[in-house]
Amino acid sequence: PQRQRAFDRAAFERHTARPLATEPGARSFELSSAEDMVLHKLEWFRLGSEISERQWRDVVGVLTIQRDALDLGYLRRWARDLGLSDLLERAFIEARDR
Repeated sequence: PQRQRAFDRAAFERHTARPLATEPGARSFELSSAEDMVLHKLEWFRLGSEISERQWRDVVGVLTIQRDALDLGYLRRWARDLGLSDLLERAFIEARDR
């Protein structure tokens, strides 16, 4: 069943199609934005009692690598709506210190 949360709809609308190869007619796949990846991983981290080092490491890694390209307004808005602001700000601090 398709999820109907506003965030899930917004994240789906932000997907971009990327080709699997450079040849004409190559199949493509849908790719989530960095912001949506961060938010989903923060949700999974919280749902997993905030113990998954892998989810946390992934979040901090994306924030570190993509820091200049991120839509911070989008990230903070959805983090607030999803009850993840505390985790997002903590991840920003850790990413900044890298």
